[in-house]
Amino acid sequence: MNRVDVVVAVLIDRQGHYLLAQRPKDKVYAGYWEFPGGKVEPGETLRAALVREIREELGVEIRDALPWITRRFDYPHARVRLHLFRVTQWAGQPQPLEDQQLAWQGLGCEPVSPMLPANAPILQALELPTVYGVTHAADMGEPAFLEALERAFYRGLRLVQLREKDLPAELLHKLAEKVVHAARAWQARVLINGQVDVARAVGAAGVHLTAHQLAGLSARPDLPLVAASCHGAEDLRRAEALGLDFVVLGPVAPTASHPDAVPLGFEALARLVADCSVPVLGIGGLGLSDLEAAWRSGAHGIASMRAIWEGEAPIPNRFRA
Repeated sequence: MNRVDVVVAVLIDRQGHYLLAQRPKDKVYAGYWEFPGGKVEPGETLRAALVREIREELGVEIRDALPWITRRFDYPHARVRLHLFRVTQWAGQPQPLEDQQLAWQGLGCEPVSPMLPANAPILQALELPTVYGVTHAADMGEPAFLEALERAFYRGLRLVQLREKDLPAELLHKLAEKVVHAARAWQARVLINGQVDVARAVGAAGVHLTAHQLAGLSARPDLPLVAASCHGAEDLRRAEALGLDFVVLGPVAPTASHPDAVPLGFEALARLVADCSVPVLGIGGLGLSDLEAAWRSGAHGIASMRAIWEGEAPIPNRFRA
């Protein structure tokens, strides 16, 4: 059975709500909820198919859409490749032109059900913050770092990687306890770099694997959130096969932590993530001002080791139009 290419629109409003549609009675999985979209016609580009499908289904004209992730799913009746776009601008009000029900979902909305089976990873990815703070507490000094961490939480940071490779085990454990405790007050999530046992011991949300660890794994660690560092297509395929929640890919720009590395740039980043099913965050020399370029390259967001701990600008923790 050939795989069918399908474009999917994740319409996101300024409050971060996203639009779902209920499949009509005359279709397979009638009554199930899904993101609007449809099949790509022969010779049609993905973006052209997206514009056409959303016009036919919802009566709106897409003005801006950002490539996001690509999911593959096998139903009993079809094998599909879902090309997801985050739609940020459109003209008109969505209307149910195909006898379907519509519902906005997200914070404060009554959840709808049942959902199409292919949607579970997509919904999880939507909950993933778009900015990932990576620590360098050893360089900053612990008091200064903990103060900067608290300020970053206040500004909106909700995802942190504790990356302190040179700390002795006992000091790492103590610092991890402090970071996890501070994060709980803000409902933020903390991942521990490379140390599954430490992550479990301190109640962290998960672990961030090094590229070397990723290459040697045969199964995903049993933790709620598992991420990894990637440097190329082979690493990305490995992360997909293991079912990781997200990855960082870089360096995208020149960075002080890897001065000898050749930066990818946003064009190469876009090529690498174009068919990836795992949310990718660009890393390496990036700050909040690079979020838009990362999104337009198909990345979920950015990770930052230095810039994120400086300044006073709000940190967007969810994607919004």
